Amino acid sequence: MPRNLDLTALRALVAVTDAGGVTRAAGLLNLTQSAVSMQIKRLEESLDKELFARAQKRLTPTVEGELLLHYARRMLQLNDEALTRLTDSGCGGDIRLGVPHDIVYPAIPQVLQRIAAVYPCMRVNLVACFTPLLKEEFAKGEYDLILTTEEAPSDGGEILAERPLVWVGANGGTAWRKQPLRLGFEDSCRFRPVAIAALDRAEIPWEMGFSGRSLDSIQSMILADLAISARMRGLLPEGMDEIGSNGVLPDLGTMRICLYDAGIEKGEAIDRLKEEIVSAYSVPSAKTTTLPVDFRARRSSSASPARASG
Repeated sequence: MPRNLDLTALRALVAVTDAGGVTRAAGLLNLTQSAVSMQIKRLEESLDKELFARAQKRLTPTVEGELLLHYARRMLQLNDEALTRLTDSGCGGDIRLGVPHDIVYPAIPQVLQRIAAVYPCMRVNLVACFTPLLKEEFAKGEYDLILTTEEAPSDGGEILAERPLVWVGANGGTAWRKQPLRLGFEDSCRFRPVAIAALDRAEIPWEMGFSGRSLDSIQSMILADLAISARMRGLLPEGMDEIGSNGVLPDLGTMRICLYDAGIEKGEAIDRLKEEIVSAYSVPSAKTTTLPVDFRARRSSSASPARASG
């Protein structure tokens, strides 16, 4: 049958070592001297080892005492950390987090998984929505934290990253060959007007292949190779690749990922969540696959002016 070390006795061991004697250790532990002495005695008896050498009214650990002290500090640290995570007010409760649809993947699932491992009793309620609506509801106190995608933050916003906005399509897709160019954007997507303006300036005909507010429908169209869209580099869903145009498709500039904090005190868990979010979005993804594009032939053969075809 396995034996267990008594954490209370180990705490007495650490206190006596740090204080240099039983009297001061008793004061630190808010116990009587006899109680502390008894804990040390029982610990020595259970191990059949002498843990302290007594010299000049000061207790110093023996070789065995030093070895046990090393483990005792680690065991007590883990014990105290576990209790803090599971019972402290910094652990329990809800955190309301809002994130734009198109930057949830791949960072947020990984962030939430790490937070759940460290703070199992903290509930993070995630809402995926459009930046304008997120900011509107944040101003009404609906969220503790929100992320946004915008050209520049408004008051209170912190820029986490600035990433290129890139054209994307299905893996190995040919939707980019269609004329007019078929686009897939939600009505409220911040990238939609940027992409349209860039195509108009480049005199590339286009048509909108979707009208509505369903991200699933948009992604289904793109993955089915029925349209192309724009996303921030490094934040592409599975099945989509960046379209490398070699300068033929117009540059879309950059977009910023910003963080807004309502400043509501919810303990160390919300601080850790912010740290994880900052870390996740400040480091661009290393995975970038490009699809070859050649619009030059079709652009040179097209005599009609650029226009929206749908």
